[in-house]
Amino acid sequence: MKAFLMSGDDQGDLLSGVADVSLMRFLLEDLHDDLLGKVQRFRYLHDLGEENGRRTMLFGGRITYNAWVEARSSFVHGNYVATVLLCQSLIENLLAAFLHGGLLNELPPRIQFDETLKRCREAGILTDEDVTKLKALVALRNPLTHFRNVDDDRNLDRRSMATGRYTSDILSKDAWFAITLASRMMGKPQFRLDDHPTSFPLKK
Repeated sequence: MKAFLMSGDDQGDLLSGVADVSLMRFLLEDLHDDLLGKVQRFRYLHDLGEENGRRTMLFGGRITYNAWVEARSSFVHGNYVATVLLCQSLIENLLAAFLHGGLLNELPPRIQFDETLKRCREAGILTDEDVTKLKALVALRNPLTHFRNVDDDRNLDRRSMATGRYTSDILSKDAWFAITLASRMMGKPQFRLDDHPTSFPLKK
């Protein structure tokens, strides 16, 4: 049987000419980058769990669950756009699924988020302050999902020019707001199972 010795340049797979060792080095560098920031954000998630409860009934099935798992991971690793999008998805599915599962009233096949907020407010699930904050989250999400030219005051570059802040700082602040709001929504009495701390892994 003939043996072949592959050099570093020959170790790519069918989809890439990059060697596994090179990819490993990149991943290690990425892990090390902003390590203190990642620890700070992970600790903040822990503190949110202490404040809002660690055991939650996640109405909405796997979509809601995966949105929360991936939102936490994205937040810790500094993927701020993903954090905002996932938190909004989580909250929208959580609230609408609760209305549907609780048989509080029949929902249209594709309920709009504004209608979900209205019904949740009428049912006493949300306060006026909650609704205001959730609409603020939507205002952050929409320019990330839909194109907004620089003349739009919600355009990220426009916000940067108007405030004199880096876009990365703006996205970071938005992500902290989103993850905090998502945790507090899950800490509502309708979803919170108990007040006892349990393990809180970043991923399962």
